[in-house]
Amino acid sequence: MLTVEIRVKPGAARTAVGGEYDGRLVVTVQARAIEGQATEAALSALAKALGVRRRNLTLLRGVRSRDKVVGIDDPPPDCAQRIAQLRR
Repeated sequence: MLTVEIRVKPGAARTAVGGEYDGRLVVTVQARAIEGQATEAALSALAKALGVRRRNLTLLRGVRSRDKVVGIDDPPPDCAQRIAQLRR
């Protein structure tokens, strides 16, 4: 399992994955931080950006925090490279 630390920014004008904040990959989502909507939107956006299925992502830490740790089951061989490119 590969892990990635993300920073979720809810309530954005558009959903996007990219950039870095304090060593974490930034995921901006349109959804508000209400009842886990922003977290679910962030996981879906991350899965799409990495080219994996949503069911392969597991939230390991940060249910109620903007800073989260996500586990990626069965990552593609170039997943670490994709994450590095997104951080730029």
